[in-house]
Amino acid sequence: MKKDIAKVTFLPEGETIEVEKGVSLLEASTRAGVYVSSICGGDGICGKCRLIVKKGEVKTRPTTLLAREDIKRGYVLACQSEVVGDVEVEVPPESRIEGKILIDMDAQRFRALYAPMKEQVTFRYEPLVQKIYLELPPATLQDNISDHARLYREIRRHKKIENMQTGLKVIRGLPHILREAGWKVTTTLGVRGATTEVIQVEKGNTKDKNFAIAIDVGTSTVVAHLVNLNTSETIDAEATYNSQRVYGEEVTRRIIYAELKGADKLREVIVEDINNLISILVSRNNIRLNDIMGLVCVGNTAMIHFLLGLDPSRIRKEPYIPVCTYPPPIRAAEVGIKINPRGLLYSIPGIASWVGADITAGILATGIYQVEELCILIDIGTNGEIVIGNKEWMVCCSASAGPAFEGSGVKSGMRAGEGAIERLEITEQGKVRYTTIGGGRPRGICGSGLIDIMAQLFKAGFVDRAGRLRAGIDGRVREQDGEFEFLVVPASQTDGDDIVITQPDIENLLRAKAAIFAAVNILIKSLNIEFSDIKRVHIAGGFGNYLSKENAITLGLIPDIDREKIQFVGNTSILGAKMALLSRQAFDTCYKIAKRITYYDLITYPGYMDEFMSAKFLPHTNGNRFPSVTEMKKVEKGV
Repeated sequence: MKKDIAKVTFLPEGETIEVEKGVSLLEASTRAGVYVSSICGGDGICGKCRLIVKKGEVKTRPTTLLAREDIKRGYVLACQSEVVGDVEVEVPPESRIEGKILIDMDAQRFRALYAPMKEQVTFRYEPLVQKIYLELPPATLQDNISDHARLYREIRRHKKIENMQTGLKVIRGLPHILREAGWKVTTTLGVRGATTEVIQVEKGNTKDKNFAIAIDVGTSTVVAHLVNLNTSETIDAEATYNSQRVYGEEVTRRIIYAELKGADKLREVIVEDINNLISILVSRNNIRLNDIMGLVCVGNTAMIHFLLGLDPSRIRKEPYIPVCTYPPPIRAAEVGIKINPRGLLYSIPGIASWVGADITAGILATGIYQVEELCILIDIGTNGEIVIGNKEWMVCCSASAGPAFEGSGVKSGMRAGEGAIERLEITEQGKVRYTTIGGGRPRGICGSGLIDIMAQLFKAGFVDRAGRLRAGIDGRVREQDGEFEFLVVPASQTDGDDIVITQPDIENLLRAKAAIFAAVNILIKSLNIEFSDIKRVHIAGGFGNYLSKENAITLGLIPDIDREKIQFVGNTSILGAKMALLSRQAFDTCYKIAKRITYYDLITYPGYMDEFMSAKFLPHTNGNRFPSVTEMKKVEKGV
């Protein structure tokens, strides 16, 4: 039976897609590649997926999240509106997720960062997937071992390999390939635990065509780096927004979706994202898909479960047990990833339900597992993770920070991309100065800008310690729809509407920073150490390169310690993935790290809510924890 089809056009992009009638506008936007904000995953409770119907009609469910005036203007919630015929809708600025995602490819910067670590280990260069050109002696009556054994013998002349295996398909093809190639072939070897697999055998010398992909499967974005396995060079990189966002901004909502409707859809969309990134990279660099022989993936535990098609439901239920934290190497084709059909997919080992492979990779990249000095790694994202330790021991925990620092759940928030306000200052005269990514007109505020504005509002006296906006101080603080907001940039100077920070935005950001700092503070207390004992603090996350140390401390996000101890290290997940991809020794070290580290569940800490509530103030209820901020406020008051 033929399905009833309708066309949906999204403005201002002009993207048109055909969908079955009855599909929600939110689902249609995902299929069209149009990014619409949605935090609740289509449950109709966040009100962020606002669209304007310009032509045609949709069937909408009643909602209290739209004002009567908005409904008259054609506003609908995308997740609560079904396509009933051809329709044209506009994505207003506040509902857009757009702009080029920033990608960090600068490996030199990382090498410079870690040079001061005297005990840094240099891993042996030995990619997980290698190609070897072989010239085998032809079979004779005197040398009459099997084709398979002959291949193994020649491989062992080049590589010291004890355990090897070969798939039946490769063995079946050996007689023809060896003889047609005149016994000159290239074999591809892949690490599979303690065994090395002969992945494929090709005619002639093709060893220069050996590439792999390192992928950071993030909750919000997916980043892919194309690596030349012969030279270790990162050739190119690309990123996209995680299409799973339509099923929930946070992994918990996506897990709930999987419980209700199955996890297949979540696997399909993340695999499609990865395939699209790979397709862009190979096309842009004139490489064949068949030349991509391996992938290394990192991500939080839930994202790896979604990618591999594992049941994620028990991750969020006591006693919080994942299906697997050490996934073995598999054929990438098994999950639908399109590279060489026999190419391998490697997953970096995870640590626990809420501390995943991305943190293992981060520990590898920062090297905190091998130094004498006590270090902290804080990965700021939707799910904030904290690691404290050194070469003797490591303890980690996770904090549900939410997506506020990634621009979600904030009226004028956006992810780091072109036009995002990344740095901001409020002068003594109350003037707002800012810089945007790309230098153009502002379109919103990304994570680093949100931290700046929160700290600057506090320093300038526009908010009190509880984060309450003070009306009447300046014309920038105004009342809109019964709530106060601070006007950051008027619409006349932007690419859209006024850019503002509202009272609910401030509360959202305070909750996010409180979750992270409370987690750090609880670990410090539980380990019976002091902040002064910490010799190095690594801040990882998508906006780590743009963050102001002073503003992050003023906000109460990171400890008030010697600024020289604080390093912003960017995306350590993708760096760790590339290190593992290029060195079997580094990959094996990931397993050692994951086995060594102790996971501390904050739920078991009796005073967690007290710590959380104390951290919801600026910078904290206990001023002694932030002496430099307390001193600054005293100076401002003339005390």
